[in-house]
Amino acid sequence: MDEMWKRLIIVLGLSVLLPQSVLWFGSKRYAAQAEPAATQSTPAPTRPETTGATAQQAEQTVTIPVLVSENRVVQMELEAYVRGVVLAEMPASFGEEALKAQAIAARTYAMRRVTLGDRHPEGAVCANSGCCQAWLSDEAYLDKLGSMEDLERIAAAVAGTGGLVVTYQGKLAETTYFACSGGRTESALAVWNGEVPYLQAVDSPGEEWAAAYAHQIEFTAEEFAACLGRALTGSPSDWFGAEKRTSGGGVDTLVIGGITYTGVELRKLLGLPSTAFSVVADDRGISISARGHGHRVGMSQYGADAMADGGSNFAQILAHYYPGTEIDKIGELG
Repeated sequence: MDEMWKRLIIVLGLSVLLPQSVLWFGSKRYAAQAEPAATQSTPAPTRPETTGATAQQAEQTVTIPVLVSENRVVQMELEAYVRGVVLAEMPASFGEEALKAQAIAARTYAMRRVTLGDRHPEGAVCANSGCCQAWLSDEAYLDKLGSMEDLERIAAAVAGTGGLVVTYQGKLAETTYFACSGGRTESALAVWNGEVPYLQAVDSPGEEWAAAYAHQIEFTAEEFAACLGRALTGSPSDWFGAEKRTSGGGVDTLVIGGITYTGVELRKLLGLPSTAFSVVADDRGISISARGHGHRVGMSQYGADAMADGGSNFAQILAHYYPGTEIDKIGELG
């Protein structure tokens, strides 16, 4: 009888203590996983819950230096940075595959800047779209542009392409992009005087609905001459001479008043949306018809949306605008 009571007491004790010990260790393990990474020097923007992130991606967390003010560089988790770029650079209403293509292009562009260290000290990237890429925190996006639904849609596109980059011959590609081509992109050679095998002029159909597709700009004779910083006399119809075009349909060179200008120079001097323009001049002044918006080299964002709407996936979109490139994982690059 005594022996039976001893066994009963042992069984009852284990039934109470064992579950408690399991719960205690389990809660400690969960708390340890929930702690922020030790390498993060500044809090990352709040991330809404998304699907598609894998354990492998979590193990390969990458941080990059981001110039947040004139003299302040912070380390930011790469995927949080990429999400902020897509929030700032592409409308959430664009197709899911276009958003994914944008995320991969933005991630590649940032990693190339960091690798080359050719923009800012410490190899940092900034939030100036004229220099690197625009960027918005989740909070700023919700305050200025979109809804939580929009934010979650973009976050899902970024998470669904986590760690993917565009490469050419095993190296990070120069994944430049812009708003709208006006029907055809431009080569890097035509705009920046440097040949890049995968930055060539390609057709970009389906952009016609975009507000940035076509522009009409009017100048009086005086306004036009002032923009060039010159004194031009006579009828404006006599000012314009020989014109050369690029493979992307932009102005390569145009003679005005006996001086040859490049299309890039004229775009800057006249404040034009792109180098894809044509000129009509008469005694009343100068009328310029322009197509597209931006430098037109690389991926057209409106073109990417048109391809997504037509059934293309992100890999097909990127292959079209960066011909000859491949998609790889950051962790697999040499």
